[in-house]
Amino acid sequence: MQELEKYFNQLVNKYSEPLYWHVRTMVGSHEDADDLLQDIFTKAWKALPSFRGDSDVFTWLWRIATNETLSHLRKARVRAALSFTRIDDEAERVSDPDPYFDGNAAMKNLRKAIASLPDKQRMVFSMRYYEDLSYEQISGITGTSVGALKASYHIAYEKVKQLLLDSD
Repeated sequence: MQELEKYFNQLVNKYSEPLYWHVRTMVGSHEDADDLLQDIFTKAWKALPSFRGDSDVFTWLWRIATNETLSHLRKARVRAALSFTRIDDEAERVSDPDPYFDGNAAMKNLRKAIASLPDKQRMVFSMRYYEDLSYEQISGITGTSVGALKASYHIAYEKVKQLLLDSD
């Protein structure tokens, strides 16, 4: 058990920051990303004894993070619908999450455009654009074919480009 704890601590040390940013690009707020990161590592800890190594540890952790994040976003959408919050208001909150961030208007517009994408397109776009993951890595994480990911990224890219052009 002590070896497992040591290995898990190494995973936490190595992957906490990149996983945080992976989640943060999807949910926007620091608090949500921080909470999700704890949930992700809790799930990873519970599943670690049964991890067979069929996939890379990186892929395994990103799959857990992706599923947890998408689940969180679905629940947030339901809560918004039940409270009659407009999805546009939620996209605005996600795109402007940090009052201490001093980004320029172009970055704010980019974040808003990305936040307006459907969850799965946003996930693919973020993994490809921000995290510079290959389509093969994203495929391993999401279980989606490389061809479908390329199409999804292209559609997301075109939507973001159009939204940025319209915001000028």
